[in-house]
Amino acid sequence: MSAVTHVAVVMGGWSPEREVSLSSGRGCADALRAEGYNVTEIDAGRHLAEQLASVKPDVVFNALHGPWGEDGCVQGIFEVMGLPYTHSGVLASALAMDKQQSKAVFLAAGLPVAESLLVSREEAARGHVMETPYVIKPHNQGSSVGVFIVRQGENRPPVELSSAKWDLGETVMVERYIPGRELTCAMIGERVSEVTEITANTNFYDYEAKYSQGGSVHVVPARLTSVIYKRVQDATRAAHDSLGCRGVTRSDFRFDEEKGELVLLEVNTQPGMTPTSLVPELAAHAGMSYGALVRWMVEDASCGR
Repeated sequence: MSAVTHVAVVMGGWSPEREVSLSSGRGCADALRAEGYNVTEIDAGRHLAEQLASVKPDVVFNALHGPWGEDGCVQGIFEVMGLPYTHSGVLASALAMDKQQSKAVFLAAGLPVAESLLVSREEAARGHVMETPYVIKPHNQGSSVGVFIVRQGENRPPVELSSAKWDLGETVMVERYIPGRELTCAMIGERVSEVTEITANTNFYDYEAKYSQGGSVHVVPARLTSVIYKRVQDATRAAHDSLGCRGVTRSDFRFDEEKGELVLLEVNTQPGMTPTSLVPELAAHAGMSYGALVRWMVEDASCGR
């Protein structure tokens, strides 16, 4: 899309991941300006269509994270308006954001996932619905928002589930805990990246570990056997393709070395682009600067994704 000169970077919104989105969006906007584009930053509100219509961009760079911005809803607005946009389309975004539906797709594609069930928040708060250790997570959030590990021997589920301040939905996923190593790998168009191993300096790779300076240590390329390394890359490509994703995605895994078990956790269709984010780091390892990465994303933008 060489004729593109004006890019609207849509960020913020009102999901629990608002602050991450603002950080991603500002970084992308600055990089795109440095690449020579005319950039308008838009803090997405309920009248986003009007906001976009007033600035008339050539392309939308979607830097939203979480519900509404990452689940197919905002992608539908771009489609209706005929505005080319970055990342995945309506269906792929909706599937990837719904952890239960994406697992069904992964299973059909022969990809390894952890056993899980969907239950009401009330039921999960009342007592163990799965043998410990297990993980409790909202079924349609990202950035490890609202994720809890219930360790072996713990007497009851996390008290946060019973809190009146809980605003992450009334349905949660309870999933078998996979011990071992945290791995991630990205797709940039048709290219699969190297594999990163993440070691969190907090309890696990939670929100703080992801977005705080020094919150985690990233090793690229991950120190794995060539067989496991290729399995991660092959599963990353298969997961991206099975959901029908486009542009940039990142797939997260756990690897239990003792059992030799590799498990796909999820696919992120709007991976973070903050200073501590994984995809820019993986791109840089392949010789692609932050500026070159966002330029590629804009040039890849389209409707009908």
